[in-house]
Amino acid sequence: MSYEPTLKKRYSEEIVPALKKEFDYKSVMQVPKLTKIVLNQGVGAAIADKKIIDVATEEMTMIAGQKAVQTVSKKDISNFKLRKKMPIGVRVTLRRSQMFEFLERLINISLPRIRDFRGIEGKMDGQGNYTLGIPEQIIFPEINIDRVSKINGMNITFVTTADTDEEGFALLKELGLPFKNVKKN
Repeated sequence: MSYEPTLKKRYSEEIVPALKKEFDYKSVMQVPKLTKIVLNQGVGAAIADKKIIDVATEEMTMIAGQKAVQTVSKKDISNFKLRKKMPIGVRVTLRRSQMFEFLERLINISLPRIRDFRGIEGKMDGQGNYTLGIPEQIIFPEINIDRVSKINGMNITFVTTADTDEEGFALLKELGLPFKNVKKN
């Protein structure tokens, strides 16, 4: 028997029926799904120091449990001493089991480690997707604080198949994201 993440199992056994009932869907296929989680980190300081981008890539790979890729600039911007195709960020896209594993670690371990944490904002993007800004990468237990030379933030985008913000919000709330007790918009 193959391994299935706990959150994925809970999604199919508890969350799908709950959402189907809440939004009065006719078929299970109408229930919104989490399709991918994208971790993105802009490393503007990499223009001056090339080692920073390598460290960021290594850290992001440890956090995601999957190889991170460097993102490059699309055009020259002389004011920022930026040339086309210079590495300026790091990105990882998680899908399937790795996505659920990461989400579970994020909810249960990483988010509670944020200082003065009282929940995350509930602002969706209009298409049922949600982006969470993390101020520092050291909230992840995979990162050894003693070896961190520079604190970087990152964005974590949750991409869903939901048609509306309300459906996307309900899905993410059911998955366990700790939203603040605020109105949905």
